[in-house]
Amino acid sequence: MRAVARRLYNSIRALPIISPHGHTDPRWFAHNAPFSDPVSLLLTPDHYITRMLYSQGLSLEELGVVPLTGAASGAALDPRTLWRKFAAHYHLFRGTPTRLWLDWVLSAVFETEAPLSAANADRTYDRIAEHLARDAFRPRALFERFGIEVLATTESPLDDLAHHAAIRSSGWQGRIISAYRPDPVVDPQAPGFAAGLARLGELTGEDTSSWRGYLAAHRQRRAFFKQMGATSTDHGHATANTADLSEREAESLFGRVLGAARNGAAESADAELFRAQMLTEMARMSLDDGLVLQIHPGCWRNHNASLYERFGPNVGADIPLRTDYVGALRPLLNRFGNERSLTLIVFTLDESTYSRELAPLAGHYPALKLGPAWWFHDSPEGLMRFREQTTETAGFYNTVGFNDDTRAFFSIPARHDVARRIDCAFLARLVAEHRLPEDEAVEVARDLAYNLPKQAYKL
Repeated sequence: MRAVARRLYNSIRALPIISPHGHTDPRWFAHNAPFSDPVSLLLTPDHYITRMLYSQGLSLEELGVVPLTGAASGAALDPRTLWRKFAAHYHLFRGTPTRLWLDWVLSAVFETEAPLSAANADRTYDRIAEHLARDAFRPRALFERFGIEVLATTESPLDDLAHHAAIRSSGWQGRIISAYRPDPVVDPQAPGFAAGLARLGELTGEDTSSWRGYLAAHRQRRAFFKQMGATSTDHGHATANTADLSEREAESLFGRVLGAARNGAAESADAELFRAQMLTEMARMSLDDGLVLQIHPGCWRNHNASLYERFGPNVGADIPLRTDYVGALRPLLNRFGNERSLTLIVFTLDESTYSRELAPLAGHYPALKLGPAWWFHDSPEGLMRFREQTTETAGFYNTVGFNDDTRAFFSIPARHDVARRIDCAFLARLVAEHRLPEDEAVEVARDLAYNLPKQAYKL
């Protein structure tokens, strides 16, 4: 099996990287300025790292995360001091995928010692800082060095996409595209929902205080995103609930949630129903404009209330939830699941749904595809569990390959490499058990690494 896996891996290891969904910052590629220092690059923005260190008793301030009040001393934010603390606790990542990615970045990108330790912290810091000062380590050069063919970022409908415009007008050939993430103006319980709707109206010239004007505003912004290269939308609701209300019912619901939001208290049942209806509305719009619809449900975000109040979102206190898909998606699938021109990609943090719900759904509905192991499960074990539990019912071709869904730009090659190795290991088992000829396994390996994400995301 290992010999077969190596042959399969060697046939795909050098394929270009397709990164069709993620959260890197487009300004990096627009400005192409040097990254400032090892800490702001590798430590403070990565919640995989900060959540582990916080769980072991370190405060977020000790890790360079600045409170919303901005109250942090200069000594606390000294990059070298922060790096030394990180290095002294690097052993906490043993056995985790974070350790795989970080070791690869240290050794393969910066040619320094791995693993990081208290003993080599200063040498490693200086080595990274020295490399970051070189032109070869600017964002665009690294994009090309990493072999990335296309990379998608994620922006709100209220974003003017100025950084994407700057990239396109610069003459650089790297392909950076956006994805339409309407959560701030789709979730009535999102902070600033009412103000966001007003801003959406200003951007589009539509009356976003009316149901029809609100939908027209979304269509206009989607068209703008598509013009700027976007091929997908993305939705991060807590549940996968969908609804199929009549126009009159939807109009009445919109009036209730907008009125409640303006009064500062969105009613939870109405808010959930509105989010559910908007997934179906977004599917309807996708049939018209061709954008791929991604659903990322099943996470209790900002679970740690005190951290959220002090630091805001994205500080690593997000927890997976049990998630229903069979009942939740039925209204949308009843309406649009048989449409062959619609691509609906569903992700999960609830692995118990792989074989019971998601694989059977994707193995039937033409519109539905399975996103890869995501977030907490983007690990060798998680990637293998996904293949083992979905392939028997959904096969390979109702999945969409791999996407890294990361903010950590430097980890992208390592994440894709791990996914390719695990897929080859899984295929090698099928070959060794005489369940799949090796020449077909070669084709599948290439499809999973390259062809399926390009096809699914219309790239």
